[in-house]
Amino acid sequence: MKLSKLAFQVTKTPPTNADTINHKLLVQAGYVRQLMAGVYTYTNLGLKVLRNIENIVREEMDALGGQEILMPALHPKANWLITDGWNKIDVLFKLQSRTGREYALGQSHEEIVTPLAKELIHSYKDLPLTLYQIQWKYRDELRAKSGILRCREFFMKDMYSFHENQADFEKFYGEVKAAYLRIFQRLGLTAKVTEASGGSFTQKISYEFMVLTEAGEDNIFYCDRCDYCINQEIATITEGDACPKCGAPLKLARAAEVGNVFDLGQKFSKDFDLTFANKNGEKKYPIMGCYGIGISRCMGVIVEKHHDEKGIIWPACVAPFAVSLIALNGAEPYANHVYETLQQAGIKVLFDDRFQSAGSKFAAADLIGLPIRLVISSRNGKQIEWKKRDQAESELIDLETVIKRLQ
Repeated sequence: MKLSKLAFQVTKTPPTNADTINHKLLVQAGYVRQLMAGVYTYTNLGLKVLRNIENIVREEMDALGGQEILMPALHPKANWLITDGWNKIDVLFKLQSRTGREYALGQSHEEIVTPLAKELIHSYKDLPLTLYQIQWKYRDELRAKSGILRCREFFMKDMYSFHENQADFEKFYGEVKAAYLRIFQRLGLTAKVTEASGGSFTQKISYEFMVLTEAGEDNIFYCDRCDYCINQEIATITEGDACPKCGAPLKLARAAEVGNVFDLGQKFSKDFDLTFANKNGEKKYPIMGCYGIGISRCMGVIVEKHHDEKGIIWPACVAPFAVSLIALNGAEPYANHVYETLQQAGIKVLFDDRFQSAGSKFAAADLIGLPIRLVISSRNGKQIEWKKRDQAESELIDLETVIKRLQ
């Protein structure tokens, strides 16, 4: 794509109402635009990043045996009354139609997926069953803040599993945990598996996947020596106390939740009378698990963790384009040739073809944050300056080498 044709251009100054790095840089670099507090438009660049994160999550969920579906965002009140969520969940958006019927906007989908699974589960032979979706969720947040980290409308993967017994659920949880850690590693994030309260979903202990960042809204105690981690909300310990697993002193830090898993037990199965016949022909309620990953939140956390004073530094796997191509000093004809050659080789390129100064083009490239910057200048002939976004050094190489490296 040519930068001159991009609908949303970079701006020199960040939005005045931005209180976090991800809000400032994502708006300034042209990835998002804020409609109102907690609600954003994702531009062409921003949507490419979302899709890249989404596809990584999808690959790992499919590998677990998850079957992707797409459930409605508009829910009948009756389903939420069955679980008492209509009265107990304060962040639930409630709507009324012109006919007086009441509805909810989905902030989670247990109330929808459980009756759906009732059509599919009749015998122990139908278990385990794992269904997931990737779509928009809605929460009536009193204080939507921190850019795209805490929104009223957000993009999320939610998965639901149904099991014959607790042992089978716990086996699957271990597989999901490993998949989640792979996902976050692929996204360039180090996530800590954190013990937390089950909240409105269940009275059981749940697990959150936390990334250390000052932009987060949780405080966690963690151990540097082992993998122990716990949310401060349920902790009876203080900073410096001995880790219960290895004895090292615990540290307190701010963190952002990027994923979670809940052991739902049989609550929703019983609410919707979802049963199956076991090997002895007895009717039993399946054990349910719920697994979430905030796709749009991950995008914000990546920016919080991967940036410098010049702008964003995207990990290659989520960047909207592989390279930023810049033409200087009248080298546009050769730059156009390079642009077309790279595209023909299947390499995604953002070509800054604008009539701007070199400084302006370099600043835009740094702000947008693509992994590789290629500069073509008449003084270098056919040689191309290759520079990684996160490194100061550059080198001159030929076009054939550029293509080989990028492929």
